[in-house]
Amino acid sequence: MSIPRLDTFQVIADPSRRQILNMLTQDSMTINSLAENFDMSRPAVSKHIKILYGAGFISIQDVGRERVCTLKEDGFKDLQEWLKFFDDFWKSKLKKLETILNNNKKNKTK
Repeated sequence: MSIPRLDTFQVIADPSRRQILNMLTQDSMTINSLAENFDMSRPAVSKHIKILYGAGFISIQDVGRERVCTLKEDGFKDLQEWLKFFDDFWKSKLKKLETILNNNKKNKTK
């Protein structure tokens, strides 16, 4: 049985998970070192990490007795694609507006 992939936007909707992602931009961190930054239990932090892992945002590697979390570029693809769609949408709208304004400007100078 395969586990369904979590919705990217539900995953990043939680402020604690976004904070974990931000912390991991500095360097890879152990689960314990991540947990030290939160006013919640280690199991609660572990649950957030498990969700980030399940969504593909992070990888977890066993190093000795520690579990080290690292950001994964692949996990951000859904976000990048979604943002690119709207970026392209607005660029297209602005290009059309520019064309209209240029045509109006040309018509006024005739």
